[in-house]
Amino acid sequence: MQVPFETTIPVRDSCLCLHAQRAARAIARRFDVALKPAGITSGQFSLLMSLNRPEPPKLSSVAALLAMDRTTLTANLKPLERRRLIKTAADSTDARARLLRLTPAGRAVLAKAVPIWLHLHAEIERELSDPDGLRAELNILSKSGDRNGVAK
Repeated sequence: MQVPFETTIPVRDSCLCLHAQRAARAIARRFDVALKPAGITSGQFSLLMSLNRPEPPKLSSVAALLAMDRTTLTANLKPLERRRLIKTAADSTDARARLLRLTPAGRAVLAKAVPIWLHLHAEIERELSDPDGLRAELNILSKSGDRNGVAK
C-alpha cells in the first residue's frame, strides 16, 4: 500500500513537527555561524549555559532541562571534556550520580559567547511578531512531551 501524493502536500504545509524542526535547524545554523568565533556550536552553548550554576548540577537534571536522554547528553559532553571546558565528577552524596562543572576555560568560552548570543537573539526576536507568545507556546509543547514520557 502506498500513501497518495495528495497526502504529502497538506502534511508538508501543516505538520507542526516538520515546521518546528525546520525552524530549529535554521535558528541553530544562525547561532552556529555567529558562535564560531567563540569556538562552540549552538548546542554546546546551550550545554555550557546549563552548567553555569552556583553548584554543579547532576547529569540527570541537565538532561531533563535540555530534553535529552542521558546517552545523548553524555555523547555531547565528550568534546567539551576533551577541550577541558567541563569536568565531570562523582557525586559524593550519591555514587551513581555524576556532577557536571564548568572549568575556568569553559567559563572563558561562555563569557566570549554570551555577547554574541545576546546580539543574535535580539535580532531574531525583532524578526518575530510575538516572541513571548511563541516562547509560551513552545513551552506548552515541551511540557506536553514531558507528560507523555517523551523527554525523560
